[in-house]
Amino acid sequence: MSGLLRRHRDFRLLWCGETAGKFGAAVTNVAMPLVAVSTLHASTFAVGLLAATGWLPWLLIGLPVGVWVDRVRRRPLMLASAALSLALFAAVPVLARYGGLGLGALLAVALLTGGAAVVFQTAYSAYLPTLLDPADRAEGNAKLHGSASAAQIAGQGTAGLLTQLVGAVGGLLANAATFLVALLCLLGIRHREPHPAERNGGRAARSLPAEVAEGVRLVAGDVWFRTLTLFGALSNLALMGYQSLVAVFLVREVGLPSGAVGGLLALASTGGIAGAFLVRRAAARLGTARAMLLYELGLPGAALLIPLTTQGAGTLLYVAGSFGVSAGVVGGNILKAGFQQRYCPPSLLGRLVASSAFLNYGTLPLGALLGGALGSALGVRTALWITTAGVPLAALTLVLSPVRTVRDLPEHRTEDAHHADGPEPEERDGAAARN
Repeated sequence: MSGLLRRHRDFRLLWCGETAGKFGAAVTNVAMPLVAVSTLHASTFAVGLLAATGWLPWLLIGLPVGVWVDRVRRRPLMLASAALSLALFAAVPVLARYGGLGLGALLAVALLTGGAAVVFQTAYSAYLPTLLDPADRAEGNAKLHGSASAAQIAGQGTAGLLTQLVGAVGGLLANAATFLVALLCLLGIRHREPHPAERNGGRAARSLPAEVAEGVRLVAGDVWFRTLTLFGALSNLALMGYQSLVAVFLVREVGLPSGAVGGLLALASTGGIAGAFLVRRAAARLGTARAMLLYELGLPGAALLIPLTTQGAGTLLYVAGSFGVSAGVVGGNILKAGFQQRYCPPSLLGRLVASSAFLNYGTLPLGALLGGALGSALGVRTALWITTAGVPLAALTLVLSPVRTVRDLPEHRTEDAHHADGPEPEERDGAAARN
């Protein structure tokens, strides 16, 4: 066990709970669309609608949740969110057993668990920097994202096995169990969060619209936040567009059995582990800004291999394409998380996460609906060509921004960051800043 996990008990508990949650989420990402395809015989558009529903709460409640997270302690919110998700996922097999599971019920579960995920993810992103010292955050971010990728691999592989053994509906019980693990781990954390009044410097809370507007202005008025948020929105539109079609594509177009889909997705997701393992070295050698271009533009270009997938050896094209995308997304997320934790004032971190996620995650349901609509109108393979092409094209947002002009992302906010045109291009000397 490495340094931070060995010496920091509370981080170890958070790491275990988050890893368990990512494992369960990976099972659900495979099992939910397979329930729709193989159990409910849903249409291509309905499968896309299911994926969209899970992300819709970011558009509905994302902004006010950011204010809420900045006003209260974060761990109780995470506990409540995990408990709600546990109950909802455990209800799906019960509904199926007694004949109450239909597409409407599945959509309702996706919507409610998506709402719980909004609260949990926003609170978690703001909670982590209060748990770790600044010197430990780079290691902490890398470990959390790396273990999340490993959990995704294990979860997707397990989903395929569970689908064969107990069916796609029964596989959702695995996610319910992981939320129980997350609850127990969160309960065991001893770290005392600062009182919200201390965190906010004693400043009195203002009206909800005023604080929501402050978070939006923070993102819109800073060239770095604005650039990364716009890129994330465009990238997620394309990513979800093709990911919402993957289960349908692999089962109906390529001809794979449902049980093999999870194994193939798990193999492809090993790119996330590689991305997490190498990102700190890349940032140290190239600089954090240049490493971001590599991870967000260079590696995800492999997405164009995915529509070429065929049976037999042709499935390796899917593996290679998804490997590149996974490595790029995970590495880019680590770089972005470290930048936000250094650059954003702690009292505004919840609003920053929620305001940027409002656009970043808000395009995910649109991408899922777009993928489903294109698949229904043009065919699944043609729709994949269109949506996967959007993955590298989205990264042109970074190429046309100040990210291209510097070696490292900035450490602290300056007045230049508030100008629409951004700071003057400059090269920073020395080693790149760590996450």
